[in-house]
Amino acid sequence: MQTNLTDLIKNSSDGQEAEAIIRNCVHCGFCLSACPTYQLLGDELDSPRGRIYLIKQVLEGQPVTDKTQLHLDRCLTCLACETVCPSGVRYGRLLDIGRNIVEKQAGRKLIAGTKRYTLRQVLSKTSTLKLLLKLGRFLRPLLPKKLKNSVPSKIKNAGAWPSEKHTRKMLILNGCVQSVLAPNINSATARVLDRFGISLIQAENESCCGAVSYHLGAQQEGLGYMRRNVDAWWPYIKNETKQKVEAIIITASGCGVTVKEYGHLLKHDPVYAEKAACISGMARDISEIINAENNMALILYNKPTPGNKKTRLSFHSPCTLQHGLQINGIVEKIMAAADFDLIVPQDSHLCCGAAGTYSILQPQLSQQLLRNKIVALESDDLSQIVTANIGCLIHLRGVAAVPVKHWIEMLDEKLHHSINV
Repeated sequence: MQTNLTDLIKNSSDGQEAEAIIRNCVHCGFCLSACPTYQLLGDELDSPRGRIYLIKQVLEGQPVTDKTQLHLDRCLTCLACETVCPSGVRYGRLLDIGRNIVEKQAGRKLIAGTKRYTLRQVLSKTSTLKLLLKLGRFLRPLLPKKLKNSVPSKIKNAGAWPSEKHTRKMLILNGCVQSVLAPNINSATARVLDRFGISLIQAENESCCGAVSYHLGAQQEGLGYMRRNVDAWWPYIKNETKQKVEAIIITASGCGVTVKEYGHLLKHDPVYAEKAACISGMARDISEIINAENNMALILYNKPTPGNKKTRLSFHSPCTLQHGLQINGIVEKIMAAADFDLIVPQDSHLCCGAAGTYSILQPQLSQQLLRNKIVALESDDLSQIVTANIGCLIHLRGVAAVPVKHWIEMLDEKLHHSINV
């Protein structure tokens, strides 16, 4: 696609990157069939191709309108379009650049801006989230039904965390929302990896991965969180703590996509560029770690007892796992090795509608996608739904007829049962 960017934009690093991305788009239309919002709305401007054109107009100096902002806001950033794009268009990165420019030029009305600011302050800070969760649970009986369902009445406590007894060590991102609403996910991860001879370390002073702020129009704030994590992890990477680590494990695929981008997002920072690139190279989804172990099948395989029925699970692969991290089939392989009967639903490439803060900022579209996803996930004789991202887990759990867990929790329970039988 031809471009004629304004000199002010064209000469900036973001402008040069955006121009290169736009020029790769040949408007073939492959992205239309993969885009959830286009499937729902049928509007070209609510497709990746249409949004690329809107961003191109902004970069070429045309005025930003409320309509421009609306169509960019409606994008889930699920990146399904990148998976099917034959030209390799980095749409997600272009959207970040476009949204940032639109945010600066158009701003937000008071209510919309306040809502986004509040989300950044609440979701990125565990202390604030814990306080509000306690308040919400206290007031839960008085809340309207729709709001009541969004406040969990009980949170499963984290199980025991194994001691650091192994020579092999890895860091784990605690996360912000996950550490408050589902603390058992990381402790389950620690117990599973303990069986592989790996000890997990929790670094002090780490923060939110930065995704919430970065994608809500506060990119500098998001980069600040990223730098804080680099500072928290670097002593372990350089062996300054005498606990040199092999990898940084992430159990929320949404965070995983962002940490993998640290090197790119901080590449112009002279202090953090090299460190951030190193950290991105060490970041691994938990499924990648388990799958890479030579003794994976031996540890996980649980010989079925004759007559016993396999536990039937439906697997929701988050967009950030399958499209962002491009990890496909690995969780399924691990769960099959652990003797689960895992079902992958129809149209598994489509988003569930969680998409970070999307379910709050675009509730109508989010709920439509959620209803479609639940219908696809639930089936007869289903025991549980499993996923790989905290946002999807909370979103699905609000309406699912069966329990929803992270797949690593199910694996931990299975291994514990196998040992104690």
